[in-house]
Amino acid sequence: MRRLPLDHPGTADHRTPGRFLWWLAKGQRYTLLGGAFFGIVWMSCQAVMPAVIGRAIDQGVAGRDGRALVTYALIMLSIGLLQALSGIIRHRFAVTNWLTAAYRVVQLTARQAVALGGTLPRKVSTGEVVAIGTNDLSHIGGAMDVTARFSGAIVSFVLVAVILLQTSTTLGLIVLIGVPVLMTLIGPLLKPLDRRAAHQRHLMGELSNSATDIVSGLRVLRGIGGEEVFHERYRRESQTTREAGVRVARLQSILDALQVLLPGLFVVIVVWVGARSAARGVISPGELVAFYGYAAFLMIPLRTATEFANKLIRARVASRRVCRVLALESDRVDPPMPVEPPPAGSDLVDLRTGFRAAPGLLTAVVSDRPEETAALADRLGLHAPAVPGEVDDDVRLGGVPLTSMRVADVRRRIVVSHTGATLFSGPLGDGLALSGEGSAAVAAALATASAEDIIESVPGGLDAVVAERGRTFSGGQRQRLVLARALTLAPEILVLVEPTSAVDAHTEARIAARLRDHRAGRTTVVMSTSPLVLDRVDEVAFLRGGQVVATGTHAELLETSAAYRAVVTRETEEVESSS
Repeated sequence: MRRLPLDHPGTADHRTPGRFLWWLAKGQRYTLLGGAFFGIVWMSCQAVMPAVIGRAIDQGVAGRDGRALVTYALIMLSIGLLQALSGIIRHRFAVTNWLTAAYRVVQLTARQAVALGGTLPRKVSTGEVVAIGTNDLSHIGGAMDVTARFSGAIVSFVLVAVILLQTSTTLGLIVLIGVPVLMTLIGPLLKPLDRRAAHQRHLMGELSNSATDIVSGLRVLRGIGGEEVFHERYRRESQTTREAGVRVARLQSILDALQVLLPGLFVVIVVWVGARSAARGVISPGELVAFYGYAAFLMIPLRTATEFANKLIRARVASRRVCRVLALESDRVDPPMPVEPPPAGSDLVDLRTGFRAAPGLLTAVVSDRPEETAALADRLGLHAPAVPGEVDDDVRLGGVPLTSMRVADVRRRIVVSHTGATLFSGPLGDGLALSGEGSAAVAAALATASAEDIIESVPGGLDAVVAERGRTFSGGQRQRLVLARALTLAPEILVLVEPTSAVDAHTEARIAARLRDHRAGRTTVVMSTSPLVLDRVDEVAFLRGGQVVATGTHAELLETSAAYRAVVTRETEEVESSS
């Protein structure tokens, strides 16, 4: 059996949903073939059992031959044991196929999410990605699971048809012609079901996205009294999704009913024809019993075939969403001929704004428009979306444009941490030590971020499990833990966007005092308008109208720039009034 998760999920063929499913199947062809083999053995055992029973009736019961009866009883026992054993192994292969496909989809999606980074939320909604992990992988795994039984259904159908043709040409032809006809009758329902299921999946993704927005912004909604508005919108969207689900269920219920009705009618026809043949003496009583057994058995491959078609449709709908995510391209890709990055200790310059971060210094950027500093931070880290047809080589490290280097080299040397960054679910210590540094580095980062009290207050300390998006922590606690995570990475250049906006003044003063010592000798850029932070930095760049209009220390700019003084003084007045 295969060890999961896989060491590498491979490079998917995501051109179409069909190609993607075929690529998945090829990647696990050995377990699929194993499942198909034992599925064939398992269902073939059921297929030949009526023939053995018929022979036992004709030769053992009707012929009053005790030895023959015992012989056929032993044959049936052997077939039953073989069926049981092959059924167990088939089931193990089926579960392995389900899990392998599901794990590969998860790994592919997670790898793509990591590769896209900030591009992902700009191009696809959260609900779309969540739906892959909650619904789509189950449908894709289900298609791989049913292949073993479907293979057995096809082979057993042919086996029964051959047996019937040798015994009764009429019954054999009924089976050979009747089964494809039954499948043809069900076929017209499959395409509408595919279309309705795809629409429902889309609405479920949109609904999940709305739910995520509401939950994450619940505190804001309560503050502005918008709970009822968003509740009503969510109610309307959920009702639309429900109605789409009902439309899918209507077709699905008809399909499920036909899976019972049509095979049942088929059994009636086969038994009726067989009974007439037995009444005329064309076949023996044992053969009549066998025919009834064949007719009853044929319901299994028929229902398996329709189940396979149903699951394949659902898998195609799910694969369409997966392919859409896998087809997304990052805003930033490696250039055709990347250059080697400059040596460590190089300055970081943005020619567009005139900003320069001197090597080894703590530099602050101040603006009365927070979106300006946030945009500059994204540009400095090569996170800003690329404009098609334009080459943005204004941001340079040691004179080398960031766009001419490999994205991985830029990410390794320049780390940008926004105030809106969230914590990852799982053990808190693992989420802080992303770089693989030891406990000493984590402890030092927590001390600098003034977050030791958080670790002491949660049960389990660093072993505590972080809930989704760190929702059990307050805004200030999350901000300090996010800062500690960025500090633990210890990059050559660290860009922090409003790292202390959600903490009180005393905590902010401690962080500002410790940050300089912690990052001594390495380049640090802080986007902030807090005087407590600005008073501790080596240099301040005042950004106005998209350009750096003044540089110097905090004290110098307070004396020489009235516009700068107006920005930071307003911040001071707000702090004093709130205290």
